[in-house]
Amino acid sequence: MRKKFIAPLVVTTALITASLPYNNVLAVQPDHQVENQMVKQWNEKANVPLFVKEKQAVKRSSTSADDALNYLQQNKEKVNIKNPKADLKKNNSAKDELGMTHVRFNQTKNGVPVEGAEIIVHYNVDNEITVVNGAYNEDIEASKLDTKPTLSSEEALQVAKSSTHAPSTLDQVPTSELVVYPFEGKNHLTYKVNVNFLGDEPGNWYVFVDATSGKVVDQYNAIMDAGHFKTQTGTGTGVLGDHRLLHVTKSKGEKEGTVFQLADYSHEGLDGIITYDYSKNYLELFSNKSAAFKSEFAEPAVDAHYNSEQVYDYYLSEHGRNSLDDNGMPIQSVVHYGDNYNNAFWNGTYMVYGDGDGEFFIPLAASLDVAAHEMTHGVTSNSANLIYRFQSGALNESFSDIFGALIDDSDWEIGEDIMAPAAVADGRTSLRSLSNPSKYPVGAAYVAYGNGEGMYPSHMDEFYDLPANLDNGGVHINSSIINHAAYLTAQDIGREKLGQIYYRALTQYLTANSDFSDARQAIVQSAIDLYGEGSAEVTAAAGGFDSVGIME
Repeated sequence: MRKKFIAPLVVTTALITASLPYNNVLAVQPDHQVENQMVKQWNEKANVPLFVKEKQAVKRSSTSADDALNYLQQNKEKVNIKNPKADLKKNNSAKDELGMTHVRFNQTKNGVPVEGAEIIVHYNVDNEITVVNGAYNEDIEASKLDTKPTLSSEEALQVAKSSTHAPSTLDQVPTSELVVYPFEGKNHLTYKVNVNFLGDEPGNWYVFVDATSGKVVDQYNAIMDAGHFKTQTGTGTGVLGDHRLLHVTKSKGEKEGTVFQLADYSHEGLDGIITYDYSKNYLELFSNKSAAFKSEFAEPAVDAHYNSEQVYDYYLSEHGRNSLDDNGMPIQSVVHYGDNYNNAFWNGTYMVYGDGDGEFFIPLAASLDVAAHEMTHGVTSNSANLIYRFQSGALNESFSDIFGALIDDSDWEIGEDIMAPAAVADGRTSLRSLSNPSKYPVGAAYVAYGNGEGMYPSHMDEFYDLPANLDNGGVHINSSIINHAAYLTAQDIGREKLGQIYYRALTQYLTANSDFSDARQAIVQSAIDLYGEGSAEVTAAAGGFDSVGIME
């Protein structure tokens, strides 16, 4: 029996003013220009893509990390890594449902991990190494970077909290890790500090603090916008009037008497599906005097609770995945966030839903595809962990959109159920479209970075070359190219096979810095693993990318 997860009922919050743009998963793009744009400096030796496919694989004695390292050492010229045994450290190893084993390594410098540099060695069911992929930083390998910090991790944490204007009390325990961070053409020894908090400007900040000078090298907000307890059956009414059957918990308090809470502990091996209210600017379990949640105030909570279970069931039944981390972590939602808040996001711990302003959005918890989008960010965070910037960030967003459309399978739109009447009357019938991305315009601030037409892109010819401080380099905009590739593939092989292929690519092949080209290779290879070389599924997977201009 797993220990039940009981989250804190009250979390101290404070007004937050973020020092970088707050990035939303489902927000309408801003129409203002941003000054002091970050200029990217290209370093061709940093994060060199690696994809080696063995045409005549040799049977190995085992599928251990030691064997994988031996293979890399023996084939160091082929994989272009000078000293794998010295520079690679095992991250994890896992066998999948096909009997294939995937061994992951992080690149290190003098034992310090290199941010975003990861190598995966893939064994087939016959213990043969078939593919090696990932990214390696040749520049760091050859450098003489000093990896001894003079700053302490505690000092780095204080710098990070100050830089992000974090409140004194954080929602999650902050983490700090010494890493080598390639940024703007230089390699820095930094502490990678994560601070997480809610409030008027919620944050899931990653701050890279120079381990010698104490200065902030880089930072970004990775908010990804969306006793004994006995669980019993309850009912509720959703935002759109849907009747919902719910799993709820009956509890007796000293003052309030018997109450029913949106806390579901009915799933074996899962630490609970729990829904919170944030209307008082702190978290408390959503409660009701009866097991029938029928008030207008309860409607968003009913939908959030119900939709969370639907998404959980999809990942479990279709992919054998037990919650977002595949280890039964609690699935937690927060409703009534903010004042007329037009967004939903994943903050690394919770799915958080605003109530909308009634003009553009109704309560965002009403939409199953929004819940699936936000929860898939949690799946991504616990698998490929795609960095939330530029093409890797666009992939992060795209996988959330794709699985949102697969789970809410009535159409290929995202957010069609949460558009307010005024928005629909104005022609905005959904947030994004996988079938026809260019039906909607991007914000005015983004137009100059595209082909001039100002619409969401469907092809690499329409790619938006955005700086880092505009939509984190285009994570919500350029994602529509991958969205459209997936849609085109599904027209040939159907939704179920598309989901199998894309899930495998996300969880077994992609790494933190993967770009669109890496995604093509990972998705085609996943189709080969599942359906065989030369199959119709492989042709369809490759064809989707061909059609949007992402070639070999």
